[in-house]
Amino acid sequence: MTNLKVRTASAPLDLEGGLASLRGDCARMSPHWSAHARDQQAPVTPSHIHGVDVPSKSAKLIDAMSDYGD
Repeated sequence: MTNLKVRTASAPLDLEGGLASLRGDCARMSPHWSAHARDQQAPVTPSHIHGVDVPSKSAKLIDAMSDYGD
C-alpha cells in the first residue's frame, strides 16, 4: 500500500499503484524489517508422516464452498 503522507515532490504520487510503486515502497521499508534466523531442521522421514485428520464439520464446510474463481 502506498503511504500518501510520506511522498515528497521528488517522488510522484501514483494513486493507481502498480508493481513499480509497490517495489519502491518495499525498498524504502526494508531497512525497518528484520529477518529472524532460521532454525535448521532435519527433513522428516516419510514413515513419520501419517496424514491429516479433519473434523467432519470442517470438511462439510469446505465441501459446501464454491471453487476459486466462481
